Amino acid sequence: MVNPSIQSIAAATLALLVGYSVNPVAALPNNSYQNLTVAQAPQLTDTLIVPGERVGPVTRKTTRRDLAKTFGASRLVDKTIAGAEGIGSFAATQVNLSRGRSFLVVWSDKTRTKPSDVRELGSAWKTREGIGVGTPWSELRNKLGNFKLFGLGWDYGGTILLESSKLSRYQGKLIVRVEAATNAGEKYPNDYRAVSGDGTFSSGDRHWKPLGMKVSQVIVILNPN
Repeated sequence: MVNPSIQSIAAATLALLVGYSVNPVAALPNNSYQNLTVAQAPQLTDTLIVPGERVGPVTRKTTRRDLAKTFGASRLVDKTIAGAEGIGSFAATQVNLSRGRSFLVVWSDKTRTKPSDVRELGSAWKTREGIGVGTPWSELRNKLGNFKLFGLGWDYGGTILLESSKLSRYQGKLIVRVEAATNAGEKYPNDYRAVSGDGTFSSGDRHWKPLGMKVSQVIVILNPN
């Protein structure tokens, strides 16, 4: 039987994820931005994630125009992305930088003046604790302690319930998801099935160990809807 407190944490996490899908739709032209000066993007050295506050130079108050000034209009691509399970759509802007530093800003409004979250972060982006895309399971457990997460194999599979970890202060500000290594389900079918499904599992479950788990996605919430 699932602990009621874990159920409430899971419900809150799902509520955050409902509006956050990673499936981009075709890029949309936006003539209102064509007159911005195309500048060469500076060398990005600040790749720090501060959950709920900023992703490098991108803050809660950053606008699409600010992105163009900072990185150069030629490096930006406007898109719309679908909401979870194809419900709804959101304006977004891809920022194409050097390998490992690119990211996607999802906007709270169609005018692209209020960022909702930043996602599709490359491996260069890390929290102060060193958590980012590619962080291996063993290191993640060392930083988070024992925690709960959703099982694999469904829309929100591998989402960590930060409220149950040492970094509970990031709940509602950061979404971290993990995935198994390629072909792990074929190599270790019993272990994979044992931690699959829409229930919650402990990071201490022995079935995670052979699956080669690592962080696959980080979403930084800047302005919760």
